[in-house]
Amino acid sequence: MQSSGGCRGLISRRGFLKRGGALAAAIGLPCVVPATALGREDVLAPSDRITVGFIGMGKMAKGHLGSFLGDGRVQVLAIADVERFRRERAADRVNQHYAQREGQGSYRGCEHYNDFRELCAREDLDAVVIATPDHWHGLAAVEAAMNGKDIYLEKPMTRTIGEGQAVVEAVRRYGRMLQVGSQQRSDGTFRFACELVRNGRIGKVHTVHVNVGGPPEDDYLPPEPTPEGLDWDFWLGPAPWRPYNATFAPPESYEGWPSWRYYRDYAGGGMCDFGAHHYDIAQWGLGMDHTGPVQVLYPEDGGKITYVYENGVRMHHGGGGAGAAVEWIGDRGRVLVNRGQFLKTDPPELAHETIGPNEIHLYASDNHKDNWLEAVRTRREPICPVEIGHHTANVCNIGNIAYWLKRSLKWDPANEVFVDDPEANRLINRPMRSPWQV
Repeated sequence: MQSSGGCRGLISRRGFLKRGGALAAAIGLPCVVPATALGREDVLAPSDRITVGFIGMGKMAKGHLGSFLGDGRVQVLAIADVERFRRERAADRVNQHYAQREGQGSYRGCEHYNDFRELCAREDLDAVVIATPDHWHGLAAVEAAMNGKDIYLEKPMTRTIGEGQAVVEAVRRYGRMLQVGSQQRSDGTFRFACELVRNGRIGKVHTVHVNVGGPPEDDYLPPEPTPEGLDWDFWLGPAPWRPYNATFAPPESYEGWPSWRYYRDYAGGGMCDFGAHHYDIAQWGLGMDHTGPVQVLYPEDGGKITYVYENGVRMHHGGGGAGAAVEWIGDRGRVLVNRGQFLKTDPPELAHETIGPNEIHLYASDNHKDNWLEAVRTRREPICPVEIGHHTANVCNIGNIAYWLKRSLKWDPANEVFVDDPEANRLINRPMRSPWQV
């Protein structure tokens, strides 16, 4: 395929710029055009910008696109989406933005694709933002990593445990920087709450409450006419084939949140939706980022599950404070945190304490996307890298498996298998519709 960077087999634009920079340095010329030469102090020269492509242009991606268009360190070059009107509108938005910024009458530097693999194959892209439905996360991330792209991947990292394992392997094999969109880690209130817990302010923790939605449901929705411009077969991809229903892929004019996240073939319900945020924070506060529970207890009354960690801590799905919140309870107090700078402590004065210089200070990030761009540029790990995103998704997924099987499970977080449980282990992966596989 041909991209705006040139034909494959020829030197790409970015390769030319890199080689040109080396030659310039050798003969004593400036390596990079200064940003001031462009008339903007906040816009880097083209040779120094991070070039980005977007895979999936739904509601979340629209917000991400606006953020990156407003960042002078970034140049958006490509859009991929299976809905023609959506990808065309996004590409037009990009082109109009850059035309206005550069004072040009027109700009046509952003291409759009139906197939994300064409976007990933472009040699002039440094990175991709993946904001597809969950059943595409693993496939798109592996494809991007194999093509040498750094990745911003919406949460939950993957729909299944097995897909997560494939993403971890690909990201590490190809040396990529991946940030999972669990952006609460870049919120100072959540970080402070976790530091209070990690530094023993509430004593020994014995109980955690994570108040999020439940598992996904099966799909019994009726067929509807497929709208013009939508490649419905490609939208389904690895998921079982079914006729179109607007619940899964609403038209471009729809302003609400699509409901595919509540159906098992495509996502993990509330357990993997907001659960990917709050279980992530719960694990951060417990110091369990690189491991997980060893048991999932399913109650006899069919209520909500409880996770058990090796150190005896019990993490309950539900309960605790009001709203979707995380609450840690220790033998000397409690900490509860939620969105919107919502922090409660018992005793109340804990909320006003200072973490001392010799205490545990967690990775500090004030902006999740900025943190990823810095990782792309410096090759320093971002705040929510691939392994952490994978372990968080595992917590969500093993909970769903307990709900589906309606029984308790033993989990080995080091080897990522259920202990002596072939039935549960069959759900680590899900069959993918041909020809898709990770």
